[in-house]
Amino acid sequence: MLVVVSTTITPDTEPVRPPRPPWYRRRRLVVALAVLVVLLLAAGGGIWWFLRDDAPDAVDLETATQSLDTTSEATTPATAGDETASAATAVTGTWEVDTSIGEFSFEESTGTFVGFRVQEELSSIGSTTAVGRTPTVTGSITIDGTTLTDAEIEADMTALSTNDSRRDDNVQDALETGEFPTATFTLTEPIDLGDAVETGEATAVDATGDLTIHGVTTTVDLPLEAQVVGDNIVVVGSLDIVMSDFDVEAPSAPIVVSVSDDATIELQLVFTQP
Repeated sequence: MLVVVSTTITPDTEPVRPPRPPWYRRRRLVVALAVLVVLLLAAGGGIWWFLRDDAPDAVDLETATQSLDTTSEATTPATAGDETASAATAVTGTWEVDTSIGEFSFEESTGTFVGFRVQEELSSIGSTTAVGRTPTVTGSITIDGTTLTDAEIEADMTALSTNDSRRDDNVQDALETGEFPTATFTLTEPIDLGDAVETGEATAVDATGDLTIHGVTTTVDLPLEAQVVGDNIVVVGSLDIVMSDFDVEAPSAPIVVSVSDDATIELQLVFTQP
């Protein structure tokens, strides 16, 4: 009997493919470049997301008073004929910083805080605003009739944080908060509050006093805005300073090209009577 066996012979090497046409190679190159561009954009977007200038707005009296209860009659005159005396009597006395009112966050700080703002230049990013704030504030003011006679404010700088946590350690180091844990302001001259006491409207004044930062004390004229709002007094203010005047060296980091020696001190304070 005849048996037929079918066999298939497999070559030892792969068949040689014809060369790719030029248009195919160009298309591969275009695709590779497109992928590279997308990756670079994604990386750039990630850097922008983490280092974008998301600084909170500067202090503003109108914004600071919006969340407070204005229904109190603490400053409402008893009779139309005795408005000034009644209003002045209502605010006379000692008022203390109240940190229980409002909330603290960089997106929306509705309560008490003290902090700073400074411009910095970041590598490949550009100019940004670094903002540091501490909600740990104590102090008091004393009012006699229509005159602010005393004021002492103390801020805990060890509780200072910034709008980018990667700055926090460098800022703490620059301020040497381990050695100088507080910043203070003490009023040295009385301030006439004028009609604001009787009307409850906002008033702008300059508070002359001693500002202490980093263990260095300087006499300053601190621009303030204040308003009696129900059972509270709200005060906001900002002052341009030069950090080197307080022996503060600008913090540094690999990505930081430069930090301005000019800074702005800002405060937002809510007071109540004990």
